[in-house]
Amino acid sequence: MSDLQAQFEAAVQSVKTAEGDFKPSNELKLQMYATFKQGSEGDVNGKKPGTFDLVGKAKWAAWEKLQGTSKEDAMQMYIDKVAELTEKLS
Repeated sequence: MSDLQAQFEAAVQSVKTAEGDFKPSNELKLQMYATFKQGSEGDVNGKKPGTFDLVGKAKWAAWEKLQGTSKEDAMQMYIDKVAELTEKLS
């Protein structure tokens, strides 16, 4: 496992186990979702969610914006954002 992959997995784990009263904006949630998906799966895949699936459509669109971004770059973006948020919250 590469160092970047290990850092990415550590960042993902820190988000999963985060505690506190922090309420991220929908924009931040979408950004984190998109960078996570791009870093773990690559370019957006699957069918675009239907008209009435507003949350699914928003997630898909956020992920689609990162189309062409390498997995490594997306992992680094995720790691950097988690570090930035952790610093702000401490």
